[in-house]
Amino acid sequence: MKRYPMRKWYLLFLLGFLAFGISYFVTKQFAAPRFNSPISKSKADASDSSDLKPAVESVPKPDEGQHPPAGMVWIPGGEYWMGTDSQEAWEDERPAHRVQVNGFWMDATEVTNAEFRVFVESTGFVTTAERAPTLEEIMAQSPPGTPPPPKESLVPGSLVFTPPDHPVPLDDFTQWWQWTPGASWRHPEGPGSDLAGRENHPVVHVSWDDAVAFASWAGKRLPTEAEWEFAARGGLDRKNYTWGSEPPSLTKPQANLWNGTFPNKNTTEDGYARTAPVGSFPANGFGLFDMAGNVWEWCSDWYDRDAYKRIARGKIQVNPAGPSASNDPLRPYTTQRSQRGGSFLCNDSYCTRYRPSARHGGTPDTGISHVGFRCVKSNGLTRP
Repeated sequence: MKRYPMRKWYLLFLLGFLAFGISYFVTKQFAAPRFNSPISKSKADASDSSDLKPAVESVPKPDEGQHPPAGMVWIPGGEYWMGTDSQEAWEDERPAHRVQVNGFWMDATEVTNAEFRVFVESTGFVTTAERAPTLEEIMAQSPPGTPPPPKESLVPGSLVFTPPDHPVPLDDFTQWWQWTPGASWRHPEGPGSDLAGRENHPVVHVSWDDAVAFASWAGKRLPTEAEWEFAARGGLDRKNYTWGSEPPSLTKPQANLWNGTFPNKNTTEDGYARTAPVGSFPANGFGLFDMAGNVWEWCSDWYDRDAYKRIARGKIQVNPAGPSASNDPLRPYTTQRSQRGGSFLCNDSYCTRYRPSARHGGTPDTGISHVGFRCVKSNGLTRP
């Protein structure tokens, strides 16, 4: 399998998370007050779906006698508004545009540690985080003049969320992300941690390459962004959240999100400080769990920050498979694949990317402690 030369902490810190921090403060000027603001509810929720056609299936439902693939649910095809023009939107979510997708099967939950273990034991697969990077890999796409990392850093490992014990400025991501040698899907917080009691939690520290390998082995594939968002909405078109219009509740939590003050104090009012067992929160209208929060999920598309702005207005996109290449002016030396859904770190003070339209990019050969995936299955869709 092709490996990309952008792995590990050195460039991820210098470029990836630096860009994410820059992105936060740059795009914050475009983002309206969050859900606790009296003006933050999207006008689209109330009246702008009057011109929508009912969701019409583009392919027939499976025969009633057909057994569904284990652990998967049928997502009927239809038309919907992809993206959003709501006040909560980040710039890469705009503008909303019409999309049609065919029906497909989708994993009801994120791939779990137990499921990923079966794959590894069956194939002998070694994940990206379990392999030491080379100096050549790291320097291949480094900005000109970048000094090489110290040799002692060229060991297997991954980035682990490590909360500080006091409030810190939100523009300094190094206060809560720590490069941890030995961290991997087997050891989510690094050496000394394991999967005991977490067999049914989503697997993390998996790169896009790892996710694609699992999907191929399972006879499945990763969803496109268009498929993922259609599925996440669960039939609720143009709503801010996977469950509707109401903001997240602390009394009846709808998802595994950050509660409290980010990044130093999580009150865990939803019951979890990190990942939650899959299916711990109510399913959406299609019977899918954790389409908001818990872990970010890899999609098949290349990530293009400006992709929606290039779409011809008024033209319905049919089964879009994403752009032909990665593009992000904030991370010019980095190739990225798309991620969706937000994670247990999403919160009102830093971002609200647990919304179905929210997007994010990640280097395809990089795993991290809040990124996982789920798979889909269908016929006839051309891959990017």
